[in-house]
Amino acid sequence: MTEESKILKATHFGKLNLGEKELTCAVLEDGSRIISRNAIFRAFGRTKRGRKKGEVRVANMPELPSFIDANNLTQYITGEIRELLINPVVYRAQNGREVEGYKAQIIPLMCDVYLSARMDKVLTKQQENLAIVSEILVRSLSKLGIVALVDEATGYQAERDKDELQRLLSKYISKELLPWVKRFPDEFYQEMFRLRGWDYPTVSGQRPGIVGHYTNQFVYDHLPPGVKEELQKNNPSVAPGKRKYKHHQFLTDDIGNVHLEKHLLKVITLMQASETWSEFLKKFNRVFGVVEQIELDLDQEA
Repeated sequence: MTEESKILKATHFGKLNLGEKELTCAVLEDGSRIISRNAIFRAFGRTKRGRKKGEVRVANMPELPSFIDANNLTQYITGEIRELLINPVVYRAQNGREVEGYKAQIIPLMCDVYLSARMDKVLTKQQENLAIVSEILVRSLSKLGIVALVDEATGYQAERDKDELQRLLSKYISKELLPWVKRFPDEFYQEMFRLRGWDYPTVSGQRPGIVGHYTNQFVYDHLPPGVKEELQKNNPSVAPGKRKYKHHQFLTDDIGNVHLEKHLLKVITLMQASETWSEFLKKFNRVFGVVEQIELDLDQEA
């Protein structure tokens, strides 16, 4: 096979609108969803720049692209995001020109890098704005959400396989019921009770019924699209407010529960940084892009 034959053609093209930014995206003939290299600079408000010949900015990762080549970020660039960053995709655009881009999942993964670095207080003053941009982007993006947005922008969703969503869900939903393992830290409930002004119970079964509502509102509703619905299907209610198993027992260990644990950490951090319930709601809605609504007093359902 020649090098020329390895270059895939883009079959669908579009503009992805994120806030006030318009990002060039495409779907390749093998189904890969791609964000152009220039669009990644635009997404994070970076000025496009190249390197002098032979210039190396990160000694232990010389292959990193110039939009994220900072020494203080390398500890967060591991696993999936490193693979995506060091393996750009060269494809043939609509005009026949060869273009370089990256798989679309790179956007939310880069957001994780900046937000994690900010949480650890290792960002430089110049990088603080990148964390703010990441907060804005992550409101509407997830590893599955970006795929849906690219498909919509390019018109590819009309042609994709009907079972594609199921294939994506299979990464999150386990085929077998996993044994119970404690996934929700005590801090999640302790902080919730503190902010609501409730006495913390010594037995979990004594928690008000609305705690289950809050668990959905702040956790399961923010897993990738379709995951909560699939969990409810696999783990139906056996009585009002009661299910036979915990939802997380149906999540895959390697992806589903890892995502759950990372999300819980973010929620607990927001709770700990809040003095009141209303303050927490405002912070949560801002970070996760939730349209603010009037908070109903549902305590009577407890």
